[in-house]
Formats: sequence, C-alpha cells, structure tokens
Amino acid sequence: MSILRDKSLAPQGFKKIQWVREHMPVLRELEKVLGRTRFFSGQKIAICLHLEAKTAYMALVLKEAGAKVAITGSNPLSTQDDVVAALHREGVEVYAWHNSSPREYEEHLYKTAGTEPQLIIDDGGDLVSLLHRKFKNHLSFINGGAEETTTGLIRLRAMEKQGDLAFPMMAVNDARCKFLFDNRYGTGQSVWDGIMRSTNLIIAGKSVVVLGYGWCGKGVAMRAKGLGAQVFVCEVDPVKALEAHMDGFKVAPLLETASRGDIFVTVTGCNQVITREHMQVMKDQAILANAGHFDIEIDKAALQELAGVPKKVRRGVDAYHFPDGRRIYLLGEGRLVNLAVADGHPAEIMDMSFGLQILALKYLLENRGKLGHRVHLLPAVLDEEVARLKLKSLGIGIDDLSIAQKRYLESWEIN
Repeated sequence: MSILRDKSLAPQGFKKIQWVREHMPVLRELEKVLGRTRFFSGQKIAICLHLEAKTAYMALVLKEAGAKVAITGSNPLSTQDDVVAALHREGVEVYAWHNSSPREYEEHLYKTAGTEPQLIIDDGGDLVSLLHRKFKNHLSFINGGAEETTTGLIRLRAMEKQGDLAFPMMAVNDARCKFLFDNRYGTGQSVWDGIMRSTNLIIAGKSVVVLGYGWCGKGVAMRAKGLGAQVFVCEVDPVKALEAHMDGFKVAPLLETASRGDIFVTVTGCNQVITREHMQVMKDQAILANAGHFDIEIDKAALQELAGVPKKVRRGVDAYHFPDGRRIYLLGEGRLVNLAVADGHPAEIMDMSFGLQILALKYLLENRGKLGHRVHLLPAVLDEEVARLKLKSLGIGIDDLSIAQKRYLESWEIN
C-alpha cells in the first residue's frame, strides 16, 4: 500500500526516469547483472532519499534484482510527485509527496519503517533513527544499511559511540567515488544551478561566502570561482581553513565577511551557522542558501524575528524586509538549495553514488552475521569496481601493475 498525491502523473515521471537511465551506465550494468541472478530475492529494502528520478531508477534496479522495495523522501521539497506516481505504478511501495508538512513527513517515514525492512538506504539518518526509537522489536532482523551523507554519518557514529547502533551501517559517504565526485563535483554544480535558476542573477563579480570547506564546500567554492565570483571561506577546522587559503580563497570569520557577502552558502552539517548577529550586518539583497542536509544551518526563526513574515517574490525565493529597509533573500526555505529549487546532482554523478549504495547492500548480504554493529568503511574493491565501470562507459582505459611492480609495492626489502 502506497501513500501518494496523484497517480495520474506517472507517464511524466516515467519520462524523467528514462532520461536519467540513459545517463547512468553503472546502474544499467548492475541492473543487468543483479537482475539476471535476482540477487536480492526475498529481501525487503527500505529507502529514505531525495525522491526524484535518479533515486527512482536505483529503486527500480533493486526491484529488478528481486527485492521488495519501499521508499520515502528525505526532504519534503525534493520529492517529485510525478516520479512517486511512476514508482507506484511499477510496484514500489511509496510514501511521499511534495511539500509534505512535518507531521506528514513523519507519517511517511513511519510507514516506510513499518514495512519491516531487512536492508536500509538512508540519507541523513532519519530512517535508521526512527527504527531504533519506534521499531526496536524489528532491529534484530535488519541485516544492515548504507548511509549517503556526512550528516547521517555524524548521527550514526554518535549512536555507535553510545553503544546504541543495532546493526552494521556502511559509510557510503566516505567512499572515494562518493566524496570525490558527488560531494565535490555534484554539489558544486547543482548548488549553483539551484541559485541561478531560482534568482536569475549573475554570479560573476559578486562576493560569495562559503561556510564549511569539506568536500561539498570545496566544490561550491571551486564552481563559484569558475563563475567569476570573489570567494570567501569560513571554517572552524584550522587544517581545512589552511587548505582553503592554499587553494587561493580568502579565509576569515563569518562576522567579518557578513557585511561583504552578496551570496552565502552553508555546507557544514551543523546547526546555527548563520545567526542573528550575522543577519544584522548583512547588506541589502544578500542571498542565503543552504546546501547542508537539514534546514538548521540558517537560523530561520531569528530571521523572522528580525524581519517578520517573508514575502514570496519568485519560486523558491522568500524576501525578508527589515525595518531599516534592507532585504535578505532566503532560497528554498533554507532547505537543500540544489534539490528544493532544482533537480539535484547530475545523473552521471549519482550513477556512481547509487552504484556504491547497491554494492554496499550486496556486501552486507554476502557478509551477513560477520560484521559488527558499527559504521563500516566500504572495501576499496567496491570503490574500484564502480570507478572501472564508469571508465569503461566513458571509453577510457588505464594501465595495470605488472607482477614485478605489485611485488615491489608489497615488499619492504626490494630496492
């Protein structure tokens, strides 16, 4: 049984899924191989991810491989109702609709968790957290799961540290084919796609402040520089701050840059990053965008206290009018700007990330009962498998080590 808004939108959703399928060769190969063996037969898989076309195609690959799949959205504004309808018609249990209220979001998450899954794919840790809080009797039947994001891994590692994690979780976000490409190139491109699409403003010549210089922040800063912006980076980690400096960006505390920035992008995974004291000194028509998983990085409550109820001036753009005449624009209600007002990461990028997700679930089944209840790094061989599949699809060949070279690299005695 699914919960969705409009079943008649399915044909439109199918077109979106077919488009991304044509640009996701890694998933097509896994669909062929795992579909032939029906590798996930008998497995119930629950997914909580941004519910758009690329995610939908991954869900269909798992279904083709024999799994019974239930899915919900990990962000109310990123769910696309036509894609939901297409999945429902294909026999996937779907519990989601666009712009769900907090209560509806929780209900959809609860319904998905209630399908008694044996494998999990999560984005931000909401599904895993709910299972531990409300479905404790089912935890022993779960073979494990895979987490997509930095934010989710922070939560999972806190659970592990406290001894509360009840099954193994694979840190897909920490795989090289995830953070080097998805976090850096995917976020870098899709964030600016969202900002430019929602504002229709030029980036060249503007001052951009990037808050956080992890892999996502690196991508956002790099693309801003490429678009002609003057880029400032704000960090709390001294090593990352030094790295940003060496990469050619201006590094300073946020309070120093707050009055200078035209566009602010938060990518920290933490809360209360842009606060009242920063908003009070921002220039007229400053733009605030968030690229962290949860809408907690920009203090929306403080913004409303300072400027009152906003006015929607464009799709995805809320204008806050301050008593002194200044205006601050908030994009996508402070949610993930690349998905709240755009289509998220490019299909070719998510092809690798979702390939890792599927291989992580395969690894969990192959090693059922052997893995501790903790956060596990993906074996390097899975990263390499995805990279090789991607290179093959691009027509790119690489060299191989000779037997003598392998022997040299594995020995400390050979000169």
